[in-house]
Amino acid sequence: MERALDAAGFLSEFYTTFWWIPAAVLATALAIKLPTIIRLWTDPLLRAVGGLLLLACAVFVFVAPSTIALVNRVTGVPNISAPWVYSLLTAFCGLCLLLIIAWRNGLSDRSAATRRARCWVVSVYSGVIVALWVLFALADAPVERLRDLDTYYARTPFMREMILLYLLAHTTAVLITFKLIRNWIRADGLDAWLRWGLKFLGLGYAMNLLFDAAKLTAVAARWTGHDLDWLNVDVAPPVACLSAVLIAVGFILPHAGQYLHERWRVRLAHRELRPLYLLMRSVNGEGIPVVLRASPELRLTRRETFIRDVLLPLARGIDEDVRRRSLDAALGLGYPPERARALASAVAILDAVDARLGPHGGERAGDRDTTELLREIGAVSRALRQPDAIRAVRLRAAARQDGVTAAE
Repeated sequence: MERALDAAGFLSEFYTTFWWIPAAVLATALAIKLPTIIRLWTDPLLRAVGGLLLLACAVFVFVAPSTIALVNRVTGVPNISAPWVYSLLTAFCGLCLLLIIAWRNGLSDRSAATRRARCWVVSVYSGVIVALWVLFALADAPVERLRDLDTYYARTPFMREMILLYLLAHTTAVLITFKLIRNWIRADGLDAWLRWGLKFLGLGYAMNLLFDAAKLTAVAARWTGHDLDWLNVDVAPPVACLSAVLIAVGFILPHAGQYLHERWRVRLAHRELRPLYLLMRSVNGEGIPVVLRASPELRLTRRETFIRDVLLPLARGIDEDVRRRSLDAALGLGYPPERARALASAVAILDAVDARLGPHGGERAGDRDTTELLREIGAVSRALRQPDAIRAVRLRAAARQDGVTAAE
């Protein structure tokens, strides 16, 4: 028991000192999503995510003891922060349910079951918020409590019902949301980022169940004349902090993960084209002019365009015999067909560059179809990063040519 109390005391001190951590995480999540929400304001799903993060952030701002004291002092009503915070938390629960329903079923789902579910959520949780304020108005709670209001007034008429109502509403929403998320995770065909986001959401809502269990146990203990206030004061708040962080990560991860993945893909494609770009720059004599503040997508497009513009006239004069012998050589060296084609094209392009930059430079005449080559510039550029492989293909192709010449 002493160890439990010591651990609870540590958590209490952590929460009192660092209560702003979940608020900061949620605010950061909102800041990350805000540009997308503004740009795609017509998307109701994005607006709902923004509203959810804003509500969650507001809950942790107003639940801080210093903010509770400030609101009570400004309004002149002791403990008015209680129904205010409980209302924010109830609205958050209802919005979570609506968002999960819309996220899972899609905004285009207008079935009777979906409409009934949405109407049920809106009506029930709006009614709960109204009931919270009515019960507080009927209650007599003159002593300001900054951290232990739930247990201090657990046996006070109307305050007792208000506390129980918000806890039951919260528990019900958490249970339903957790079940929906758990069933959704098991569905086939989910994007990897979405699946991980759902896992974090599920873990966050599981922590919320611990929060509710701690609160309800402490309140029920007061009803039976026992004192388990440390569950309410020392355990529930840090559990709520951790739950908020996990839920924020769960909502951010699918969007941020896909965004970062796409950015990484663009940067990787830009980097992979560097060997072929440098080769084409040696042919052209100059590269792409620098554009300040160009986006990664624009830099990739400009590099691809430059390579194709320089490669097009050069590729038309590629010696098809060189390319064919190089392909046979690459296949003979055991390379897979796709990589062998890229190596053969790289050798043929290098041969064309050498011919153009040599003492008898100039464009070779040719009418080769360059469509496939221009489409495969990424694979060719990757092949140019393997000088040893290109050297081996060239030597084997040259040996094959020497053998054919000798036989003739």
